Formats: sequence, C-alpha cells, structure tokens
Amino acid sequence: MKITIQGDINVSYVQNLCLIFFPGQKFSEHEKESEETPKADVRVEREEEGVRATVTLEAGDRKHTATSFAPNNPLHSDHRLAQIAVGAAVYEAGKKVTEFTPPWGILVGIRPGKVAAKLYDELGTKTAVKKVLTGDYLLTNKKAQLITTVALNEQKLVRRYKPDTCSLYVSIPFCPTRCAYCSFVSYATPRLLSMIPDYLERLKADIAETVRIIKEKGQRIVTVYIGGGTPTTLDEAQLGGLLEFIGRQIDPAGLDEYTLEGGRPDTITPKKLSVAVNCGVSRISINPQTLNEDILKSIGRKHTADDFFRAYYQARQSGFKTINTDVIAGLPGDNFPSFAKTMDQIVQLRPENITVHTFFVKKASDILHSGVNVYSRNSREAVQSVDYSQIVTTQSKYHPYYLYRQKNTVGNLENVGFSLDGHDGIYNCLIMAEEHDIYACGAGAVTKLVSKDGNLRRFYMPKYPYEYLDMPLDGEDRRAIFDEIRYFE
Repeated sequence: MKITIQGDINVSYVQNLCLIFFPGQKFSEHEKESEETPKADVRVEREEEGVRATVTLEAGDRKHTATSFAPNNPLHSDHRLAQIAVGAAVYEAGKKVTEFTPPWGILVGIRPGKVAAKLYDELGTKTAVKKVLTGDYLLTNKKAQLITTVALNEQKLVRRYKPDTCSLYVSIPFCPTRCAYCSFVSYATPRLLSMIPDYLERLKADIAETVRIIKEKGQRIVTVYIGGGTPTTLDEAQLGGLLEFIGRQIDPAGLDEYTLEGGRPDTITPKKLSVAVNCGVSRISINPQTLNEDILKSIGRKHTADDFFRAYYQARQSGFKTINTDVIAGLPGDNFPSFAKTMDQIVQLRPENITVHTFFVKKASDILHSGVNVYSRNSREAVQSVDYSQIVTTQSKYHPYYLYRQKNTVGNLENVGFSLDGHDGIYNCLIMAEEHDIYACGAGAVTKLVSKDGNLRRFYMPKYPYEYLDMPLDGEDRRAIFDEIRYFE
C-alpha cells in the first residue's frame, strides 16, 4: 500500500489505521506498485481551535475523500488530537471504499484496556469512559462496554501488586508439529527437537541466574508462567526435571499463580499432569482451538476432539486449581454453527478460564500460500462467533478479565479471556498492564522491567533455540544482558 503524508502524524499509526480496512497490506518502499495497489493520502493541519485532517483512500475503482476536525480537548494532547482527527477521516473514507465498519473504530494497538483505564482514572465513571470511546474513538457500544469492563477488572487485580513483586516467564519454544497458521516452522523439526536436552541445561542456568538477580533486588516472585511453543512437548522426565529445578529456586507455595501451557492435548499424559501438580503448578492450559475434526485436520493439529476431552478430564482429576481452554473464532473453513457447538461443549465442562481468540495469521505461515482468504475483512461468521462467545460466557457466570488485539485479525476483532470468580489469570493481567516487572528466560524470551519513573524497557534473549545455545554461558553477550537487568532501575 502506498501512503503519502503531509503534516505531523506518526507514519506507523497511519499504517495501522489502513490495516483495519486493508488487512495484510505491506508498506515497504520496495513493493511494486500497480493500479490495484491501495493508496492513502493524508494531510494534517493544526488550527487555533483544534486539528483538521483530510484523507483520500483509493482502492481499484473506488475512491473517497473525508475530512475530520478534532476540537481542542483537555483530555487529549496535540499528538492525540491529530490521531483522533486522522483516525476519523480514515474511518469515514475507509467505510465508503471498503463497505466495512470496524467495530473497534480507530482504536489501534495491542492493549486497548490501557486507554480505557486511563480515561477512567481521569473521568471517574464507566458512563463517561464509554462516551469518549464511542465518540472520539468511534467504538461500537458493545466494544466500548466490553473494554471498559475488562479494564476495570484488570486494574483491580493489577493494583494489588506492589513494585517489590515480579513474575517469571520460562520459554519452551518447541512443538510436536506445526499448525498451518503458525510461523514457527523450524521449532518442530527433528533437528530442533533433538536440542531439547542441551536447551534445558542452558535454561536452568539462566533461571538460576535470574532468580539470584531478583533476590538481590529484594523482589518477590508472585507468578510463574511456563509457555511456548508447547511446554508439554517435553517428555515426562524432562518436564519433571525442569519443574523440580524451578521448585528448588522458587518456593511454589509462595506463588499466587503457577501456569503450565499444555496447549496440545496430544502431548498430555497422566504422568506429566501428576508431576506438574506435585511440583506446585496451579493453572494449566489445554487448548482444542476447535472441536470440529475436519477443521482440526485442515489447520494441522494432530489431535482429535476426543484427545482434548481425555486430556481435560485427566487434568481435572489431577487436582489443578484452574484449567484454561483456548478456542479460536473465524478459523478458515469454520462457520458459526460449528463454532457455537464447540463453545457450548467447552462451557458445559466448566473450565475456570476460557480464552476466545479471533483468527489471525503470522507472516511466514503455510496457510498464506494455500489460497485461503485469511485476511477476511467482513467475516459475518467470525462476528457472530465472537458475539456468541461473549453471550454464552456471560450467561454461564464467566466475566471478561483480559483482552488484547492483533493486526490483521479476521473482522478486526479481539481476543478475550473469561473467568469464573476467583480464577482470573493473574500473569495475563500483569503482562497486559505493563506496570509490573516480568523476568523471562529461554529462547525468544523478553524481560520487561518498569523503571522508577514508570518507563518500560525490554531485554531480548536470542530468538531461536540454536542461537540461544550458541551464546556461551560466560560469553560477553549473555553477561551484558544479565548485567543490564541486574542494574536496571
């Protein structure tokens, strides 16, 4: 997509707005332009009474120009006023050109709850927050109600945790097979899987060093999250060895939450579940994505619906405090009746958490080359599915506690975590809030620390397992990362 800008507005913000109406588009200057290439012309002008924006969008034989004026408002900085003006103009032009009305209006970014929480701190009532979200940000009433509710639930939980608390994330970036919508191709190859023993030894060294730093800083770990990949790809001895090692570094009894992702039901065994519970794990994710067998096959999941039910019941019998299940709305080939059937079956199980994702595809995934339209803008099936998930969970006494959004999501929709009372996913809320230190170990791990003045800084480990293993324990790169983490304030 070709974008031209006159005036003071962030280019990436305009790109994100355009992706609402033209999902999957690229903005590289090296992309070949054709008559079919969508175009956006943006002009921003600061006036005495506010900011005016004029936007022209063009796609094929459709073209429309829209103008918007954002009046001065004590709630908004000049920067935010410009975003609101440009967003409203893109919104109006985009609706005309694509015949699509985005439910989230012009609110872009992964964490919309932060906007709602900030507005609540300033305005003090849910009604006032929803008025700004529907007025300035053009959300539908339904989405404004949802994100305001989620933001207040998140805020209540997050504010229980003081600056002397922190969390630990442990990365197990391996899977038994690759899903069609995932880009982690090499993580499931035999060569990469053969690295697991060496990977675990390196990981244990990093966990030990990280816990030492946390103790030196006088912090207390309140949640541990073992994610992936699929951590239960590890065999029983490997998983037990890792969990026992973590238990020697951190007292699981002192944690508010200890999560293990067991995302793929075909990797779960009674022995692994028993080991996890005995080592203090309190929360486990077992994720069918769908209970439609044909869709499971088409997306490359090597398990059946029966495998999920088996794993779920085994987990329930093992004694976990909290079980989470993930489902995905808008999967290619799925439809509303199929999704509703999956959702009904999941709700009947009464897992403490249900996370409903909306389908989105990663850039290097196989499904991009399959001919399937993965960038559906007007997916009635996905909209119906997401709406139904929110209705049926509410009727079943679940509440939304966690929400995030991604670019190029089908229907410009959202991912929402629902919980029974007393089972909100603590780590999920803390990572969304970005007000809490999260130390991370392993390949692809990102440590996120909050400075004394409230700024967030990220520290990156090498992305791939082989890169991670190639970094010597006493190497300068590794020492530099840990030294920066140790002395960061």
